Amino acid sequence: MQTNMGKLDVYFRISVAILIGILAYTGFLTGTLATVLLIVAVIFFATGIIGSCPLYTLFGIQTCSREG
Repeated sequence: MQTNMGKLDVYFRISVAILIGILAYTGFLTGTLATVLLIVAVIFFATGIIGSCPLYTLFGIQTCSREG
């Protein structure tokens, strides 16, 4: 998989995922909302770690700097 996310995008996704996880763990988020946001958090965390977003590829978006 080719990297299509810049550092700021990666840091943002991982930070949001951690924040959602903390809010759910502390009980601030509950019920269906917590479940949906935790799924989003897992996706954000995974794409942040990998550095590639399938939706970015689908729509031709690239937030990383282009070399050459």
